[in-house]
Parts: sequence; C-alpha cells; structure tokens
Amino acid sequence: MRLLERMRKEWFMVGIVLAIAGAKLEPSIGVNGGPLKPEITVSYIAVATIFFNSGLSLKTEELTSALVHIKLHLFIQIFTLAFFPTAIWLFLQLLSITPINEWLLKGLQTVGCMPPPVSSAVILTKAVGGNEAAAIFNSAFGSFLGIVITPLLLLLFLGSSSSVPFTSIFSQLFMTVVVPLIIGQIVRRYIKDWLERKKPPFGAVSSSVLLMIIYTTFCDTFSNPNIDLDKFSLVLILFIIVSIQLSFMLLTFIFSTRNNSGFTPADTVAIIFCSTHKSLTLGIPMLKIVFTGHDHLSLISVPLLIYHPAQILLGSVLVPTIKSWMVSRQKGVKLTRPTV
Repeated sequence: MRLLERMRKEWFMVGIVLAIAGAKLEPSIGVNGGPLKPEITVSYIAVATIFFNSGLSLKTEELTSALVHIKLHLFIQIFTLAFFPTAIWLFLQLLSITPINEWLLKGLQTVGCMPPPVSSAVILTKAVGGNEAAAIFNSAFGSFLGIVITPLLLLLFLGSSSSVPFTSIFSQLFMTVVVPLIIGQIVRRYIKDWLERKKPPFGAVSSSVLLMIIYTTFCDTFSNPNIDLDKFSLVLILFIIVSIQLSFMLLTFIFSTRNNSGFTPADTVAIIFCSTHKSLTLGIPMLKIVFTGHDHLSLISVPLLIYHPAQILLGSVLVPTIKSWMVSRQKGVKLTRPTV
C-alpha cells in the first residue's frame, strides 16, 4: 500500500511537469473562454469535485479518540495557521529589498496561509511510527479550519483582485468548498461500508482534477505576454522554501521536546510533520477562487507547487533519522521509569 502511494505521488509530480509543458505548448485550449471553458469547468465543477471527494474520503468518525489531546492540537493549529504565515510575512519584509520576482514572494506568503494536507503528514508520521491518530485529526481538522481561515489570511496579507468583492469570494467558497464537503460527509455515512470494502481511488481522482486546475492556471500565464519569470528568482525561491521547511521542522522539534512540554516522542513526530506541511490539494483551488482573474495567479501559485514535492521529498529523507531519534528516546523513557 505504501509503495502504491509513493508511485502515485511520483506520477503526480510527472503530471505537474506535463501539465505545465502542455500549457506552454498550447495555452489557447485552457484559457478563459477557450475550449475547456475553465471559468465554469475549473472554477466551479473541478473545485467542487475535489472537496466532495475530500468529504467522502475523510474518516472523521475515527478521530474521536484523538480529541482529548487539546494541547497538542492547539500547538499544531496555532503554529500552522498563525505563527507560520506571520513569520513568513516578517521574513518577506527583508526579501522585498532583493531582486526576487515580487509575485513569487507573494506566492511564498500564500504558502504560509495554507492549511495542513490531508495525506502527506499522516503518511510520514505513520512511516516513522509517531502519533498517527493525532496526525489524522490535525490534518482533517486543519483542512476544515482552512476553508474559513485560509481565505481570510490570504485577504489579510495579500488582498485580492480588485474586481472580486469580499462577499463574492466567500459565496463561491461556500458553494464550491463547504457545500460539496458537507454533502460528501453525508453521503459517506450511507455508503461507509461500501467505501471500506472497495477503497475507491480518492487520491487519483483528486490528483487528476488538480492537474487540470494547474494546466488551466498556466495556460493563462503563457497566453499573457506581459509575464516574465527569471530563472534566478526561481532558484532562490527553491532554496528559500527548503530552508523554511528545515528551519520550521527544527523549531517545532525544539519546542515540543522541552522538558515541560508534556509531549511524548510520538507526539513530536506528528507535530514536526503536521505543523510544517502545507496542502496543495486545498491550496490551488482556493487561490483560483480568491485571485480569480488575477494576471499573476500562476506565478503566485509557483511556490506552493514547489513546496508540495519538497515537503514530501525532505520528509522522506528525514524519516530514518527521526525514527532513530524517536526509538532511542522511547527506550530512554522506559529505562528511567522506576520499577515497582
């Protein structure tokens, strides 16, 4: 199962490259008003499909056992949706004096505003042997919070396209995100046994729809002659993203392993991944809604497109190291317990 998940993620990375390459070759197909009619098929149908799919696949009935660990959940959600975007905003005040493309810097801010992903943090926590229940709860709960908080953060830190009023953004978010998600959860109640038996390819469905959104987003970019992306900015953004991930993983590790933190080594593993991972599946559709009609939407999306594979790659590389630390700490705790 883990091998299949890894293969799916690898094919998705290839799919992103092909989608961007296809948009470069023939952007007229996916632009607004083109044959694909993305103003309808993407803005409404594709986004609603992703969140209906999320509603069907989220196993919220399994999360009750993790509810009692309030301190852990507060730490992760506050770090993810408050500290992370604020720290990025402060960092960008320094980067704004550099020659890095300003729209890529705005894209970095959008990364900070995103909720945790539903899958990658859970998969890596499980691979290490950490607190999987806490990872599942915070990924799911963070996704629900993100539906409301992420658009507010995006509007707070970046503003929105002047042609799209605040009420319009949230009415579209409600109809294409909240309603499909709730319907998906209701449908899940009635077909839960069938879903458990058949295990439909939720990940493949969401990935396919997401690739369509990425393709049409970049079609808009390549059809706009005024947009220019320099390689220097792109390389610097890649370096900055990896540095941010490593720094925040180290920061969450330091805070969660203090003597008075009250967290177990298994809790720390969940904290490291859930606090620093960001959702591409939820993020791209939200950017599409909040910045609809924006000339630089695709450039704003680039850091998130980089952050997603980088967090999976970096997390996978660090799994053996984190696992070794967790096992040694757990052994140390057992050895220091007084015998009766």
